[in-house]
Amino acid sequence: MASPQSAPTHWAQILRHVGPGLILTASIVGSGELIVTPKLAGETGFKLLWLIVLGCVIKVFVQIELGRYAVATGKTTLEALDSIPGPRFVVSWLLWLWLGMYVAIVFQVAGIVGGIAEVFSSAGVGLDKKFIAIAVGASCAVLLAIGRYRLVENASTAMVVAFTLATIIAVGSLQWSPYAISGAQIAEGFTFSLPENFMTAFGAFGIIGVGASELIYYPYWCLEKGYAVNVGVNDGSPAWTERAKGWMRVMRTDAWVSMVIYTTATVAFYLLGAAVLYAKGLKVTDKGLIDTLAHMYRESFGQWSFYAFLIGAFFVLYSTAFVATASNARLLVDGLALFKVIKLNTPEDRVKAIKLWVCLLPAISVGMFMVWEKPVTLVFVGAIGQGIMLPFLAGAALYFRHQRTPPELQPGTAWTAGVWVSAFSMAAAGIYQVVSSVMEKLK
Repeated sequence: MASPQSAPTHWAQILRHVGPGLILTASIVGSGELIVTPKLAGETGFKLLWLIVLGCVIKVFVQIELGRYAVATGKTTLEALDSIPGPRFVVSWLLWLWLGMYVAIVFQVAGIVGGIAEVFSSAGVGLDKKFIAIAVGASCAVLLAIGRYRLVENASTAMVVAFTLATIIAVGSLQWSPYAISGAQIAEGFTFSLPENFMTAFGAFGIIGVGASELIYYPYWCLEKGYAVNVGVNDGSPAWTERAKGWMRVMRTDAWVSMVIYTTATVAFYLLGAAVLYAKGLKVTDKGLIDTLAHMYRESFGQWSFYAFLIGAFFVLYSTAFVATASNARLLVDGLALFKVIKLNTPEDRVKAIKLWVCLLPAISVGMFMVWEKPVTLVFVGAIGQGIMLPFLAGAALYFRHQRTPPELQPGTAWTAGVWVSAFSMAAAGIYQVVSSVMEKLK
């Protein structure tokens, strides 16, 4: 294990050490932004712009609190959730809830694989979509099994950044088209109205920005990328406290810089969808998914941009599937150990188990898509699952803040208030979805 390291003290030094959140951003700008956000915009127009911004910003408070606990204790998120008080059957009740969300995420990855197959189909590739899905799943499994994570991560991150910048430029280009965005439309987006059917909005709220799955995995990045290692084991000394405070300052900067990036990207996708898809009466559905989304680029850049959109969509979706598979395999192995399904006696046992699951998980997702060829619906299963999990993660963050965080590392009153507002907002979205669903069935 590496020796503890003093945290950088100046802003220039701090910015050089940010990392986990920015790495995670490459996977955050994915199916939620490319599929779910335009779908919501196409159905509701500009009026839910406020929800998009809120959904991106408020989760940062929970993200940082979970990261704070990981850095202070060296525990993974699943280990932390397993320590939450309440009923237990082998593991904490909260881990059983996580397991349900995890199954939903496998559906989501199946939808992403299907979306990639749709990209190739729209490009004129004359292969069956099922065959393309098999090739996508196999490539993810092979690259992860042989350890080519860094290569794919770097290439995909560069392309996702380019695609995101192009999307932002596309929003500006709309101002010279019949779909120009007016100040009145932006103002409409902050009237805080809600649609009659909240299902799509709830799914978007759960998956955009830092979704529940990213909130759970973010502390893993904090542990693996050096924050916890640099802080060292809590020996109760003033030196440990100073290191912890310093590296948590780096972590907060990391998270907020990432939030600005993915919020900008998400808002850009929403504005394109509201300006183009809603105006043209186009709905993002399982049929013609990519062709429908491509209209957002066509109206900004012209017909030539169709293939540019396909390239960008491929890298966004493939990088999401790739990073999700790597993350989900690690989470599942740790989860199975906590559920006492497997034993990890040595670090080598964990590595072998992860290699097994980076092969099995893509096979499961591909199988789901082959049985249920509805990419948008599959993605929404994961989105709803994450939306349901969010309030419970926020509750856990509050519990760690008030009951487990060492006094010397506890944040101030303003920050604590932000965590409470974040938790309340997530809970309110979940309650509203349940009530609206019940009322809809009673009609």
